[in-house]
Amino acid sequence: MAKITLVDDDENIVTSVSLALESHGHAVKAYFDGAAGLAALENDPPDLAILDVKMPRMDGMEVLRRLRRTSDLPVIILTSKDEEIDEILGFNLGADDYMHKPFSQRLLIERVKAVLRRAGVEGEEPAAPGAAPAGAEGSRAIKRGKLTLDPARHDCLWDGKPVKLTVTEFLLLQSLAQRPGFVKSRDNLMDAAYDDQVYVDDRTIDSHIKRMRKKFRDVDPEFDAIETLYGVGYRYRES
Repeated sequence: MAKITLVDDDENIVTSVSLALESHGHAVKAYFDGAAGLAALENDPPDLAILDVKMPRMDGMEVLRRLRRTSDLPVIILTSKDEEIDEILGFNLGADDYMHKPFSQRLLIERVKAVLRRAGVEGEEPAAPGAAPAGAEGSRAIKRGKLTLDPARHDCLWDGKPVKLTVTEFLLLQSLAQRPGFVKSRDNLMDAAYDDQVYVDDRTIDSHIKRMRKKFRDVDPEFDAIETLYGVGYRYRES
């Protein structure tokens, strides 16, 4: 069971989504405006937040922007189908996934499961006695030049300084850093960061990489370890 905070001013959506999530064992807290939702997310952080874009008092993008100052908790944004700019802005601000309204409850549940699984909140099977932990290879700390990644703790350090990454950003960087010098196509990176049932396009990966670079350059203005090979993909360059 995961703790999920839902923030949406549409009572029908709040009711239907809450019932769907609770029927799958999740504990849901709902808020009807952005300001109340942000206060709740900061005071009682859940495992996952679902934010509508257009809300009174504070819209979902502003909630996400303020939340990302201090938190990397997984976030799914809800956006109108004809508002592509919301989707792009959401990823630039650090959203982990998005849903277009109107959406099916079944698809939302699958997206929630996928994001929680990537965050390590659910989807783990108990290990048999004496067996190696599941995903042990992927949970080992990675040291590449100034970069240190610890998947078990979701810690990222650059030259000893912490860099706060979202779940998706962490998985993308981990995929690149595992094989420095090797080019990863956008499709490769999608496979590393998203479940099969979740479709994202090229600009989604580009938005995550852009935001990730900015975070590292806030710590080190000379950061250039993530290279773009136009028309091909990305690679990690170990200095």
